[in-house]
Amino acid sequence: MTAISVKGLTKSYGDLVAVKDATFEVPLGTICGFVGPNGSGKTTTIRMLLSLISPTSGSGEILDEPISHPERYLSRVGAMIEGPAFYPALTGAENLRVIATLGGFPISRIPELLETVGLAGRGDDKYKTYSLGMKQRLGISAALLPNPKLLILDEPTNGLDPAGIQEIRDLLSKLAKEGVTVFVSSHLLSEIEMISEYLVMLRKGEVIFFGKTEELLHRSRPTIVVRATKTSDLKRLKKLVDEIGNPALLEGDELRIDADEKWGAELNELAFENEIVLKQITPVRPTLEETFFTMTEEER
Repeated sequence: MTAISVKGLTKSYGDLVAVKDATFEVPLGTICGFVGPNGSGKTTTIRMLLSLISPTSGSGEILDEPISHPERYLSRVGAMIEGPAFYPALTGAENLRVIATLGGFPISRIPELLETVGLAGRGDDKYKTYSLGMKQRLGISAALLPNPKLLILDEPTNGLDPAGIQEIRDLLSKLAKEGVTVFVSSHLLSEIEMISEYLVMLRKGEVIFFGKTEELLHRSRPTIVVRATKTSDLKRLKKLVDEIGNPALLEGDELRIDADEKWGAELNELAFENEIVLKQITPVRPTLEETFFTMTEEER
């Protein structure tokens, strides 16, 4: 059983194709990051998954139920899309009570949920007094009201300070350990890298990668960062490396070479043979952010 499974999902608006032939799966009980440049089709895809809009073609399943029958799965899904919307004149707790009553969810869970998202002391304050970060937290608590098996969040850390981001990260990790699948879009790729076991990447409405985050990072070409006692030695080393056929870039007092860490011993030997004294050889793998920009550079 998968939490999300889509095949050939497409959404067109006249001649504009917002999402084209999207195919991916999200395993149960995992955190899956959903990333792509602005306008790449993330929100459109999420709206199709929640049956807010109908696909032009293709199919999908949520918790093993077809997206063409949302009544079969929506009661087990919590979502926050494009920012939360609440009544400004009501308190945070009152807003949650309205949603719980309309959705048929137990009101008794509200204090627990406010505690979970760090709003226990502000539940009786009016929503209009909340900061952007607090509004995001209240939105997440509302998404948790159904006690969902699948939680879909669109930019949940928007507006949060570093401490707030850490809290949300810990919360999502805790939920995943409890069996909740989290499908989260975010522009904070460093956060996605830290918490997401799986990843779906979009570019111009097309899925260009889906699978384990670790797998994507290992696909990326690693770099060896070299420092020498003399800058002139780095220039000589760059020339030697270029002649071998390994692309190298000299940046200040560092030489960055596109090569696997296993090549480090060879590099050290090359430097020794040419009387170049190295003080540092460090293998570095690209971060998710660097990999993301490389794969989506057409959008930049």
